[in-house]
Parts: sequence; C-alpha cells; structure tokens
Amino acid sequence: MHGLFRWSSKWWPGTIPLVVFWAIAAWTSTPPLEADLAARSNAALKDTVLDKRRMAVAGRDVTFAADAFSEEGRQSAVASVEAVPGVRQVNDETRLVPEAKPFVWSAERDVVRVTLGGSSPLPASKTRLFEAARAALGGVEVVDRMNLSRGAPPRFDNAALLLLEQIGKLKDGKITISDNKVSLSGMARDLGGREAIAAALKNLPEGFSVAANEIKAPPYVFQAYKDPVAVTVTLTGYVPDNNVHAAIAVAAGRKFFNEKVVDNLKASVGAPSGFTNAVVPALGALSRLSTGTLVVSDREVKLSGDALYEAAAVQIRAGLGKDFPQGWQFKPEISVKPAAAPVDATVCQQLFANLLAKAKIRFESGSDAINADSAGLLDRLVETAQRCPTANIEIAGHTDGAGETAVNQTLSEKRAQAVMDFLVRAGLPANRFTPVGYGSTQPVASNDTEDGKAQNRRIEFVVR
Repeated sequence: MHGLFRWSSKWWPGTIPLVVFWAIAAWTSTPPLEADLAARSNAALKDTVLDKRRMAVAGRDVTFAADAFSEEGRQSAVASVEAVPGVRQVNDETRLVPEAKPFVWSAERDVVRVTLGGSSPLPASKTRLFEAARAALGGVEVVDRMNLSRGAPPRFDNAALLLLEQIGKLKDGKITISDNKVSLSGMARDLGGREAIAAALKNLPEGFSVAANEIKAPPYVFQAYKDPVAVTVTLTGYVPDNNVHAAIAVAAGRKFFNEKVVDNLKASVGAPSGFTNAVVPALGALSRLSTGTLVVSDREVKLSGDALYEAAAVQIRAGLGKDFPQGWQFKPEISVKPAAAPVDATVCQQLFANLLAKAKIRFESGSDAINADSAGLLDRLVETAQRCPTANIEIAGHTDGAGETAVNQTLSEKRAQAVMDFLVRAGLPANRFTPVGYGSTQPVASNDTEDGKAQNRRIEFVVR
C-alpha cells in the first residue's frame, strides 16, 4: 500500500501539462466552433421570414431572438435552429410581431411628398409598396413610416398596390385601408381624375369595398383673354365635349369681329350644369371690352377689363348675370377706358367705314331685333361717334331683294331706328342721328346669290 501511494504521487504531477494542453486546445477551438454554428444556424433560416433577427452562440448553445409574423413561422424558425448539427441547446427569445386591430394602412399626399403610414404585413410587402409609390409618382419624395404588424386581410398587397396607382392622380389627399374597407379623400390633380379613380376602385381585390370616396374634382376652368396689342382673343381651359367646343369657337368668331381667336381649349368631363349658356353670353360681354379677362371657374364668372364708355360698363355690370342659368354667380370688375382723342368728320367717316367693312350689324331673321353677337361692334361704333361730337350721322338701313318691296322698306327703316336707339341709350344725343330706310333700292351686290344677298343686308353710317 505504501508503495502504491508513492507511485500515485509521482503520476499526479504529470497530468498537469495534459490539462493545460486540453484547456489551450478547447480555448483555441471554441471561437471557430461558435462561428460555424452561427453561420449554419443563420443558413437554416434563409427561407424563413423574420424581422430583427439576432443570433448569439456560446459554445454549442444558441440564443436566438427574432420577430415572427405567425406562430407557425415562429415555431418553425426555432425548430430549424434546434436541428442544426452541433447545437446543444436553443435559448428561445423569439416573439410574434404585434397584431394590429384594425389593420390600417395609408398613403397621404401633400404638395411636396407622399407619406406611407400604418401597418404592412411583411418586410417584402413594405419594400414593394415603397417602390411602387416611387414608381407611380415619378420623382416625388416618398416617406416610409410603415410599421410591421400582423392581421392584414387577404390580398392586402394587391389592394394597396392598386390604390398606390391612384395616388398620382391626386393633387393632395389621403387613401386608407382599414381591414378590408377603403376610404379616399382629397382633390384630383386633373379634370377626369376623380372619375378615373372611381373606375379603378371597381377592380379592388375580392373582399375589399369602398367605405367612402370623397375625392373632389379640381375647379372646372374656362378662360378667355382679349389682348388689344396682339389683336387676339385666347381661349384656354376646358369644355365638356367636341360639340360644345365647336359651338363656342363659332360664337367667339362671330362676337370678336376684329380679333383673331386663338383656340387652346381641351375637352374634359366635369363641366357644371349650364356651362354653355353661361360661357357664350360671358364671351359677348368680353367682346365689348377694349381689353379684358374672362375666368369661368365652376359656376362663378369673373370678368375684368375696360369698357369703351361708361354706359357700356353699367350695362355689363347690371345685365350679364341676368343671362346666366340658375345657381351661377357673376363678379364684374369693369372700369372705363379713357376717351380717345377727337377727330374731324372725314376721319370719323373713314373709321365707321373700316369698322363696318370688318363686320355687319346682325339682326334676328326678318326682325329689327339686334343680335347679341353685334354688341362689340356697336360699342365700337358708339366710341367712334363720341370722337366726332359735332358731326351729324345718317344711319342707313338696307335689305336684299327677296320678298315684297314694301315689307323690305319697312324692315330697313325699323332696323335703322333700332341702331339709333342703341346709340342713344349709350348716351349720345338723338338729334345727331337720322335713321333712314332704303329697302332693297341700293344693292351693292347681285341678289341672285346668297352671298350677294348677305352683302346687301347692311347698315351704313354716313357722316353729313
């Protein structure tokens, strides 16, 4: 026994180097082992959808933390790490992404940016929606404030992507999904945008419905500008359709006898009721101004500019709104152009001749009622008469050769008198004018053609 004890005492010191060597080996091999386990654990999760994933390895023990999007996905992820060869134990710190009740997502547009907010069901969905917004808006800033949440309704991505296609049609506004209900508010960027959005909403995925669509159309604007320097009338903005477009162009051509009509109108839906019946008389009022601007915005008409004389300004201010359909408003800002310099009788005669060579005073067929299209011409004739205050003027009425001579004679007299009445209402002294009817006795063209007859139907101003 004593000998055995001596042998054991000699053996024990020899084990110390072995222990040291083993410790050194274990210490030097642990980091590569841990790195290998971490790499293989992460590789096991390559097909698993997780957020905020963290992996820590101590020896052969793995601490695994992540946000999962379903309980099944969470358990599957933990099981995948547990199955990695070499892993002894998994410390499970996974959790479920919070559930949103209701599940709300939104896209809001202001003047400079679009903000995506609310919840998105998966990281891939979040990225897809952000990129879709950027593509739909062509350079507009997109701000991502979406959170990841569970609880999205089926086909959420399809619904949100369809709605993001509509955000580019808004000037400003907000689109919201709350569970499977869609709400929209704001103003469309262009006319027709509201209708285009409403049509697109019919293609929402199954299960989704529109709870509220409060998209407003932008103002329906029609504008006309009379420029005396360029001698043009420029029409811009919108008309309801091609037929109305043609009617307004023809009306403008009749009313603006001296100006070139520049037509930049476009057809678009959204016109207010009574559009044509308001625009046509408003153009007639503009034709009476030396320079002016007409703006029709929805059911409001604004007319600004200079009338040729005070009585015309009063007539326009008081009379135009009476011609509009019910519900329309008229806001006149009419001033009076400074009076032109006086001229002698010879120049006055030439000015009358120049005006009446460009256009004729129009009357209703077979009547002495002056057509409204001639208001601008008549105002020019009044202005000219004011420039030669001492001249006496004969107003001569002529007809074509059709019909009975006596009837034509009477009609020519009445038409001359109607023109004189207009001049007197404009403030000119009645004793300066003599209305005379010549019937068909003084033709200037053949009555055998319609064009010739049209030339013969005329009013002339003769300075005496």
